[in-house]
Amino acid sequence: MHLAYPAVLAALLFSVGLYGVLARRNAILVLMSVELMLNAVNLNLVAFDVWLRDTLHAGQALTLFTIAIAAAEIGIGLAIVLMVYRNRGTSDVDHLRDTREAVSADETPSADEKAEATA
Repeated sequence: MHLAYPAVLAALLFSVGLYGVLARRNAILVLMSVELMLNAVNLNLVAFDVWLRDTLHAGQALTLFTIAIAAAEIGIGLAIVLMVYRNRGTSDVDHLRDTREAVSADETPSADEKAEATA
């Protein structure tokens, strides 16, 4: 097996995933793009493991570790996105940059209260 075929495919997958992370605004699509990038890395790990004929199969072991980490990342990421969607009504990444709650005008601390808080 030539190493160029899986390496080119992995580069294409990684490029599509990188484009998805940088261009998308939906948090679910960003998580899917990160998953696509991790799968491109897994493809490279297995391809180089086969090409080098490693007797310990370190590339395949690292791939299993990466798959386990990716599964945990997706589980935690989806839970966070669902909670944010329930609280804010959107999963748009631009609207999620400021994660603190909005403070109403009557709850704004005065200058004296700010000075006491810092002292």
